[in-house]
Amino acid sequence: MYQLMVRRDFVAQHYLTVPDCGPENEWHSHHFEMEVVLEGDELTEHGYLVDIVEVEAALDTLVDRYRDTTLNDLPEFEGLNPSIEHFSRIVCTSLCEKLDADSLDVTVKIWEDEDAWASYTS
Repeated sequence: MYQLMVRRDFVAQHYLTVPDCGPENEWHSHHFEMEVVLEGDELTEHGYLVDIVEVEAALDTLVDRYRDTTLNDLPEFEGLNPSIEHFSRIVCTSLCEKLDADSLDVTVKIWEDEDAWASYTS
């Protein structure tokens, strides 16, 4: 199995909408780190699992969407508690739509600090 990983970091804000989360219920910033891992059994004719330049461009577009925003204000989070679990699923789904990744497993892992992360695999 081949794997390719690309990582980006950015700052964004949110506040949790479920009751009794203490300070997490207040608007605050996180320095998020996003890791994307693509996995597959076969390489292309050029010896790539997937073109890393395409992955980087797609990921940069997504990071630009979230950088310096409040996640709660974005339509994809409407009606959702903006947890890193939801965030990782939303990013993974969006990334898969941007890439030709039908034959690949795609995992997005989002760290909200050095001790906590969530991931989603498509």
